[in-house]
Amino acid sequence: MSDIEDKHKGSYETKVHPILSSDVMSARIENVRSQLEWEPSAEKSGWENFVDSFKRVHVDEVDPNLSVAEKIAVKTARSPLKRKLKNRHLQMIAIGGAIGTGLFVGSGSSLRHSGPAGVLIGYFISATFILCVVCGLGELAVEFPVSGGFTTFATRFIDESFGFAANWNYLLGCCCTLPLEMVSASITVNYWNTPKKYRDGFIALFYVVIMGINLFGVKGYGEAEFIFSAIKVTCVVGFIFLGIILVCGGGPNGHYIGGTMWKSPYGAFVGENGGQRFKTVMSVFVSAAFAYSGVEMTGLAAAETANPRKSIPKAAKQVFWRIAIFYIVALTLVGLLVSHKDPRLIGTSSADAAASPFVIAIVSHGIKGLPSVINVVICIAVLSVGNAGIFGTSRNMVAMTEMGQLPKWTNFNYIDRRGRPIVALGVMAVFGAIAFIAASPKEGEVFTWLLALSGLSALFTWFGISLSHIRFRHALSAQGRGTDELCFVSPTGLYGSYYSCIIIFVVVCLTFWTSLWPYKTAPNAEDFFESYLSAPIFLVMYFGHKIYRRNWKIFIPSSQVDVDTGRRDTDIEQLKADVAQEKAEIAAKPFFKRFYYKVC
Repeated sequence: MSDIEDKHKGSYETKVHPILSSDVMSARIENVRSQLEWEPSAEKSGWENFVDSFKRVHVDEVDPNLSVAEKIAVKTARSPLKRKLKNRHLQMIAIGGAIGTGLFVGSGSSLRHSGPAGVLIGYFISATFILCVVCGLGELAVEFPVSGGFTTFATRFIDESFGFAANWNYLLGCCCTLPLEMVSASITVNYWNTPKKYRDGFIALFYVVIMGINLFGVKGYGEAEFIFSAIKVTCVVGFIFLGIILVCGGGPNGHYIGGTMWKSPYGAFVGENGGQRFKTVMSVFVSAAFAYSGVEMTGLAAAETANPRKSIPKAAKQVFWRIAIFYIVALTLVGLLVSHKDPRLIGTSSADAAASPFVIAIVSHGIKGLPSVINVVICIAVLSVGNAGIFGTSRNMVAMTEMGQLPKWTNFNYIDRRGRPIVALGVMAVFGAIAFIAASPKEGEVFTWLLALSGLSALFTWFGISLSHIRFRHALSAQGRGTDELCFVSPTGLYGSYYSCIIIFVVVCLTFWTSLWPYKTAPNAEDFFESYLSAPIFLVMYFGHKIYRRNWKIFIPSSQVDVDTGRRDTDIEQLKADVAQEKAEIAAKPFFKRFYYKVC
């Protein structure tokens, strides 16, 4: 260690291959892990053990002579978060995080503004670049199951300023998610004509449930998400079967529907000409981003996964197919059952649960009872997404504090003996209190701006993930290393990450156009910032950090990027042998099994 310290003292741009492999560093990481094995003492009372569980896990201070980049890599690598998530948890977290109000409710707004064909085009294109994002994230998360997951990759592989902006963008988006989703859940009960004065009661119930789940630690969160996601998936699958029956004429009315809603006087698109139709289709991408947001949770949960090498690749590949099928098939059926001119498709916010196209589709075709079931599932969905928002935000706060992007005095990186980031959870509890505006006459206005803060957040997050993957691959190449030492190689490869970066950049630019000159309305500042507020915030954070730190480089040089610290497997040669053996075993299997392993 001393050789590294002498050689690189004060240098930001440093190769740090030896840090993880050193005996000192390994011992310190193991020391942290041993402390996490804390169990209640039989010699103490239940209350004393309860109090002890909230005490902070001791972590040795990082050598002050290390550079900024080295300190970040070391701190995030040895995070004392508990590794309690299993493969089934990770699968459902990834799936459940992306099935929420964006699908059940927000898709109604997309249908109204772009038509059934426009919805499918927007959501399908979004699904293609999300596949590349998730695969690239899977590769990075398997190699670096560190605290903060993908929120640390941008700082480590791209640039400190980009990481700062990306992390604050993600933090603001996630902080808005909890109150946003709880208000959505409270509004959902309007279906049963619940008086508005009882809204705060429902908010309080949702609030206690979500915070209680997260106080049980990562295992409690994983089990809750497993149950929530199973319910949501069952609902979507049930709707798909029901929708097929209704479209084919098997409903109570016995009328064959087919493609009626795609023809005159309804139409497949919204707009009088090609230019207007193009603009309405482009407006779908922001809604799709909001709907798909949550697929990145697999990367955030990497540090708390028991066996990331086995579970994350499977989750990364399968989650795309499951979500794409759920979304594309379900939205196809919604477009066949509900006209985009239906007056019940009201509002532009995903909070308006009365406008759920799933409910409208069922009610319109004479089926009773099921709409209430759908609304119950919507309540569960928003609770699930809010729960995931707390999980993601609290872990993000821990990582940002470790990286110096949040003040150290905030103590957001406080992790107790149960592996809970207890201070960060407390902050999220405060943010969650914003949801009590549900009974306020200003509810709609506040809600709109919460959505504005989180609108493009997912797109910037995904762009950062793909760019981090590109920079990681370039760093490997520049340092004379290859993908043969990786536990999991992204099926979409480097070109897939380039594709996702290009598409996301184009979408952000086109969103600027559609926000500044919306369809059928005159340009105005309020509409623009309601759709595009996240972009100027990101740019201010990025350039503000560069000016403050006087950091004028765009990228960390590839030859100086740390590609070792934080890897779960330190014996590269043994790892190569294991990976080669696994590839040989897969190659010996029949074609259909090889294909399954490749895509699933």
